[in-house]
Amino acid sequence: MDIAEFQESMRRIYLSRDSGRGIWGTFAWLVEEVGELSRALREGENEVTVSEFADVMAWLASLANLCGVNLDSAVSKYSQGCPKCGFTPCRCP
Repeated sequence: MDIAEFQESMRRIYLSRDSGRGIWGTFAWLVEEVGELSRALREGENEVTVSEFADVMAWLASLANLCGVNLDSAVSKYSQGCPKCGFTPCRCP
């Protein structure tokens, strides 16, 4: 599944619920999931870490849907390397 397909899937599954929660409520859930990812990384449990990465991605896609942001287009910012120096790998000081 690519980014656009994933975002569309999150839209179909959760947009109605996310719309009721609103942008700030959905953002709060994203922040909570980032905290859970942090905890999983510290504890070093790979299976839990993978699950938390999925949750962060899902909430990010949900928030993007509410904000009208196409994530596939947004990540193109990095398609030519570092957006500041233009190199891959980055050569910024």
